[in-house]
Amino acid sequence: MNLLRLVCRHKTALGLTSISLFAVVLLYLAKCTSESLKPVGPPGLPHHQQLLPPRQPQHYSVRGVRDPQPLQPEKSASVFLAVLIASGPKYSERRSIIRSTWLSSASRGDDGDIWCRFVIGTAGLGEEEATSLEMEQRRHGDLLLLPELRDSYENLTSKLLHMYVWLDKYVDFKFVLKADDDTFVRLDVLLEELKTKEPRRLYWGFFSGRGRVKSGGKWKESAWVLCDYYLPYALGGGYVISWDLVLYLSISKDFLAQWQSEDVSLGAWLAPLDVKRVHDPRFDTEYKSRGCNNKYIVTHKQSIEDMLEKHQTLAKDGKLCKEEIKLRLSYIYDWGVPPSQCCQRKDGIP
Repeated sequence: MNLLRLVCRHKTALGLTSISLFAVVLLYLAKCTSESLKPVGPPGLPHHQQLLPPRQPQHYSVRGVRDPQPLQPEKSASVFLAVLIASGPKYSERRSIIRSTWLSSASRGDDGDIWCRFVIGTAGLGEEEATSLEMEQRRHGDLLLLPELRDSYENLTSKLLHMYVWLDKYVDFKFVLKADDDTFVRLDVLLEELKTKEPRRLYWGFFSGRGRVKSGGKWKESAWVLCDYYLPYALGGGYVISWDLVLYLSISKDFLAQWQSEDVSLGAWLAPLDVKRVHDPRFDTEYKSRGCNNKYIVTHKQSIEDMLEKHQTLAKDGKLCKEEIKLRLSYIYDWGVPPSQCCQRKDGIP
């Protein structure tokens, strides 16, 4: 009887041991299988990030830096120069003349050189205006419509930031020209010079450093408390910045104060950065034109008639002006003195 009990206990122990060994084998197999199914990704990333599809290669080709976000919308275009023209819902005639004059040269450039959009806020538009813009978009396909933004003078700074955030999100580019819809641009000259410049930290235009803070009128700045003068900024009729500065603005958008003037705001946003500011008197971008000079690359405050004349003169004679005329003196920005002393107008400067 005792012998029988010993045999039974021995069999039970062997059975338990077999079950234990079988369980260990199952666990080991399960572990091996799970290891082989783990997603492959850069070390240190959580699994939920490793499972995401890889970034598009072209995103790296221009940026040169890695976006910390694991997934971004696929870029809809990859270009050398992006052109953003601030326009308004009612200014279809201005957009039309730009398409048929200075912007028409973009179609003759190399593929991938230039990409352009007219930027318009559409929030609160009436049915007639909305329908008109819809028809224009169907015909030309070159409108960047911002449905969350009401297009008004008071919202120009917000509009500028919105357009840069959109551009960074959807387009690969090296430089962006911001212009107004009353600006005439020598795209051929601009493109040729940009191809000699490094696409990093560039802020290129006609700078002011002695602008007093406006205390009344259309340009009144109630929220400006930084100093007696505006910080140096490129006047907004037209200027160029590089992709990395747009990326900075996009990342920092929730921390940026917005002042009445969009040009002043951009100057303040970029003020603390290690930026290459290039003052160029060939940018005639002040609140009124200094005249006509064949060296001008960007000319602000142009009527439809002015644009048509410049375009025809370029086509016929290869120069911008039928006759050069100087309405105001220009200046070379002196970066070696305080901003309030920067800009002494002199003769002999375009």
